[in-house]
Amino acid sequence: MDFLDEPFPDVGTYEDFHTIDWLREKSRDTDRHRKITSKSKESFWELFKSLLDAWSGWVVMLLIGLLSGTLAGVIDLAVDWMTDLKEGVCLSAFWYSHEQCCWTSNETTFDDRDKCPQWQKWAELMTGHAEGAGAYVLNYFLYILWALLFSFLAVSLVRVFAPYACGSGIPEIKTILSGFIIRGYLGKWTLLIKTVTLVLAVSSGLSLGKEGPLVHVACCCGNLFCSLFSKYSKNEGKRREVLSAAAAAGVSVAFGAPIGGVLFSLEEVSYYFPLKTLWRSFFAALVAAFTLRSINPFGNSRLVLFYVEYHTPWYMAELVPFILLGVFGGLWGTLFIRANIAWCRRRKTTQLGKYPVLEVIAVTGITAVLAYPNPYTRRSTSELISELFNDCGALESSQLCDYINNPNMSRPVDDIPDRPAGPGVYNALWQLALALVFKIVITIFTFGMKIPSGLFIPSMAVGAIAGRIVGIAVEQMAYHHHDWIIFKNWCRPGADCVTPGLYAMVGAAACLGGVTRMTVSLVVIMFELTGGLEYIVPLMAAAVTSKWVADAFGKEGIYESHIQLNGYPYLDIRDEFTHRTLATDVMRPRRTTPLWRSSPRTAPRWRTGLSASFSAGTSPSPSVKNARQKQDGVVSSSVVYFTEDAPQLPATNPQPLKLRRILNLSPFTVTDHTPMETVVDIFRKLGLRQCLVTRSGRLLGIITKKDVLRHMAQMMNQDPESIMFN
Repeated sequence: MDFLDEPFPDVGTYEDFHTIDWLREKSRDTDRHRKITSKSKESFWELFKSLLDAWSGWVVMLLIGLLSGTLAGVIDLAVDWMTDLKEGVCLSAFWYSHEQCCWTSNETTFDDRDKCPQWQKWAELMTGHAEGAGAYVLNYFLYILWALLFSFLAVSLVRVFAPYACGSGIPEIKTILSGFIIRGYLGKWTLLIKTVTLVLAVSSGLSLGKEGPLVHVACCCGNLFCSLFSKYSKNEGKRREVLSAAAAAGVSVAFGAPIGGVLFSLEEVSYYFPLKTLWRSFFAALVAAFTLRSINPFGNSRLVLFYVEYHTPWYMAELVPFILLGVFGGLWGTLFIRANIAWCRRRKTTQLGKYPVLEVIAVTGITAVLAYPNPYTRRSTSELISELFNDCGALESSQLCDYINNPNMSRPVDDIPDRPAGPGVYNALWQLALALVFKIVITIFTFGMKIPSGLFIPSMAVGAIAGRIVGIAVEQMAYHHHDWIIFKNWCRPGADCVTPGLYAMVGAAACLGGVTRMTVSLVVIMFELTGGLEYIVPLMAAAVTSKWVADAFGKEGIYESHIQLNGYPYLDIRDEFTHRTLATDVMRPRRTTPLWRSSPRTAPRWRTGLSASFSAGTSPSPSVKNARQKQDGVVSSSVVYFTEDAPQLPATNPQPLKLRRILNLSPFTVTDHTPMETVVDIFRKLGLRQCLVTRSGRLLGIITKKDVLRHMAQMMNQDPESIMFN
């Protein structure tokens, strides 16, 4: 009996930590579509089913957009409330954040809009004193206590319920989209725990963001809805098309940047991105952004927290400081990647990795102790970036806007000229300089801990601080030395020449580009994020410069570096293979090893020599397992045949099992003298799982994707055995 004449659930599935065969998945989908098309002509019901199948992709995109947008809105609201909870509570409604509490109060004035009777700090609530050393110390202590509580809950939930919920998730998403199987990484428990612990981790005040993990959350949503449709649940290639679109929806809600999300998925995470996936990604990002906009988590009727409006154009001479910020971003990216990878490697190879809870508690404690005294590190990183991006209008009360006004000035509110900096600005500069050093150092140790941790917001914060400092310096130079030749042509006395907030925006783009090596999607995300459409050229200049500078020290961005560190079998399409080796140098078995000859195998011993004799589209182990469960007479001594016709066996022998249908009868082959440069390109562009090596039509061996990656590592003087799932 050929057991595979009957369809059963596990045929076509892959084992955990294995690579899928893209060509086989594509062929299976084509066969499925051909059957549906031919059946649709038979009856109206079959036609209706074919229409449902055609629309299932759009339905999945709609569901992904709705759920990811809703989750992002809930996360934003929860983070806003819990971040403020570390400092105080709203008496009228404890679930209100500080801003919501004061804006709903009838006793709030515009000048004191951050102070209202309904909002009380913990010291005032407990002791009745809002000022003084005792109140400061009590608020300081409770700030640290809340931070430690949030981080402890986050790391405990991750460790107990969903270990895969830690980290950014983008390196693993890239690996999964390239065809690797990590069971449970996009599961329901991971989705639930990642959503809850992301709120706790960001609220604890650690130097991390929620943007990277939101991509993971959106991909979990995509995987969840794939299980509702057999078209996607039974085909790993089609499932990855959905996950690519889900990644776009994740960035769309993380930054409020739908177009940037589609480009991010295309440029940064996707391995296979057909035109159909581009359209569906666009639709998923649109629905997700619309859902988030309907929830309105920021209360400003916009998709983003960082929306700014600048009233001054940029000038050609300003390209020099913009490019210098790009250089800084590239250097910062290189420093961060090398230091963070060194620390993560130390965590993996020493006793430190055995105590993830203690590590998180220690880093949280140090962060809270050092962050509280500085108002720019005490607040949430998103609020810090928002303040650094802002232009100083007539109604701003920030220290960064403490300029000395000319009493005779009578100009419109939107056209305030450059002014000399007051004591508040100089005080803010010192605090920002300290915040810059603090953010640079603490982010290195924070990213990679066993809690959800994104890198976009901390990187942008480093760049925004550096950019604001440079912007204020250029502004004051232009004011005090407007007769210098570099300022004379475009900066007249009394004119509004320099916008420091623009420099913060450019610096943020430069640092994010230096760390991730993004270019096109980064620029689009930044102008969608801020609404600064007029400032595309400065953003492009900074992004390209940061990439050039960072690439001079190493081609890998932070996500590729973490993929290498974890040993994921990811064949980067951007890597170049320039060595002159041949397929015969990489294949298994080596030429000195005798080749296994085909013969019947018994059920428990089918593995022996299998890889050298034929190319399987899937592992036979699920087939053998199901055969034992569903077919009578299959025992451990049953003979397994992979041929068309099994020979007649004596009646006393147990029932044989034929598994010919799981064989790949048209495997991809190369000759033993094919250059490895060509073989690597074939694996990249066709998404092969393995290919056979032949000479004059005779089988010599097999090359798998992991063999290719091991060989590439060996050629780069790395440990070839690191290419595995660590």
